[in-house]
Amino acid sequence: MPMMPAPSPDGGVETKYPYGEEHIGTTELNPSYRVDLRNPGPEELDRLFESDQVKDWSQLSWKDAGRPYRVENMAEGKKKWEAEANEDMSVKTSWEHFNRSFHEWFVKDVPRELNETKSNLKQHLSRFRWSEVKAALGDYMRLSLWNYVQRVEDGIWDPRGKRALFRGLDVEKPRILFLGAAEGYEAMQLSAMYPGGEAVLVDYDAFCKTDRYGRFPDSYPFLGTNPATGGPEVWYKEQMKIEYIVDDIRNLAFGREFDIVLSVGLLEHFPDEYKPEVLDWHRKFLKPGGVAILTTPRDQVKSRLYYKIMADVMNYTYRELMNIRQMGLYLHENGFGILRHGIIKVHNGIVAKPR
Repeated sequence: MPMMPAPSPDGGVETKYPYGEEHIGTTELNPSYRVDLRNPGPEELDRLFESDQVKDWSQLSWKDAGRPYRVENMAEGKKKWEAEANEDMSVKTSWEHFNRSFHEWFVKDVPRELNETKSNLKQHLSRFRWSEVKAALGDYMRLSLWNYVQRVEDGIWDPRGKRALFRGLDVEKPRILFLGAAEGYEAMQLSAMYPGGEAVLVDYDAFCKTDRYGRFPDSYPFLGTNPATGGPEVWYKEQMKIEYIVDDIRNLAFGREFDIVLSVGLLEHFPDEYKPEVLDWHRKFLKPGGVAILTTPRDQVKSRLYYKIMADVMNYTYRELMNIRQMGLYLHENGFGILRHGIIKVHNGIVAKPR
């Protein structure tokens, strides 16, 4: 991914660690993503996290909460594959297609591609071939939406929102297990906030290890904590202790040895009959007193629109959109005590302990 390097003190260009203490409090756009080192303090972060919407989970019912919204429109690539193979695409194959499709968007030089797409659209309009115009309009709409969600709003990684969700944990040098880790972003953010521990990332698609995590930019800055002073500090991927395991979660041989078990956008990919098993994956690897942290995409109008417009990129697997009450009910009914819950930009977030 392209990166805008910062000048070094001697007037040259520092490319390895382009952001340091002097950049804390700033943000800037790069061709593929936003760097955001704003709001290091808890007071600012609290304003980004709408919390405590449910006071007593035992009093909430599914009749009150309603059921999650199921995303039904599947990617054209999935439908074409199934038509040619004359069979349903397996869950693992669906994830492999999704990961490759999604990664293609993360590495785009978005401003350059937007200009190229706009130029192509003008050419198609001048010839007025409707099929070409329609395709070019679709490309421009998807690129514009991705630019807004990923670069302008930083809604997918959402570093400030994730830090707001993760802050205040009673852990020191934690051992972190990330289930369905993809590029591992949130484990790296936790490692920056609670330095000195280690993170184990697990995904059963090897592409996630080699490309989504392997090609995650070494120069991307994570705003975390200086363990010596307790103040803010900028951390980078290679400064963290991270192990990546390619395997099915169900095959993991770990015991109850992690301080934090984390998943991001995992629970909503399983119909209700499988959700108890998914939640048990979070419970079975926790040390006594450890915490599970989960996020799911929020059910809101703009999220439904996003998954409709970006269907060919996103919709290869079963997917639900939930509100925080629905998500919390799944955890409460499956033996978790909810310590903290709320919403950030486009995600629900919960910190919980097994009861």
